[in-house]
Amino acid sequence: MRIVKNGDVHVSAPIGMPKAEVDKFIEENREWITQARQKTYERQKRRAEFFNQLPLRTQAQADESLKRLKVLIEPMVERHSQEMGVKPFLVWYKPMISRWGVCDVKSKTICFSAYLLLLPEWCVEHVVVHELCHLLEPSHNAHFYALMDQYYPRWREARKVTREIYETEEEE
Repeated sequence: MRIVKNGDVHVSAPIGMPKAEVDKFIEENREWITQARQKTYERQKRRAEFFNQLPLRTQAQADESLKRLKVLIEPMVERHSQEMGVKPFLVWYKPMISRWGVCDVKSKTICFSAYLLLLPEWCVEHVVVHELCHLLEPSHNAHFYALMDQYYPRWREARKVTREIYETEEEE
């Protein structure tokens, strides 16, 4: 049994299990369901409050954020690209809330979330290095993490701080 982001309860049961047994299981765990739904609601509320700190409702707000992002991220991309011997074909930005960055290895393009503006600069740098490492290693495997250790040794601490800032259990 699990609670999904919108608060719905999903129950998995073996094929052929009588519905009455499933219903009994749900009823026996009613208190857990209530508590888990409350935690999910609170986590989603904190996330919304975090992301709402960056106003992007008007074109002027979006333009201002884009300008700030470029000033913040482009020097990091340039510096780390040279150090790592990689060069993205294109770097662009959009207001993603599910990811801080995305690297398309085939086209060598990297997209960064506008919401990086809400993080400390050293945490943003972790995301920049993370996405650039994907140009060297597409997967999150041992080689990838060795590259992260080499090019941004504080990445584990940055990831931990980033997760604590917006309080979620997933995403990177």
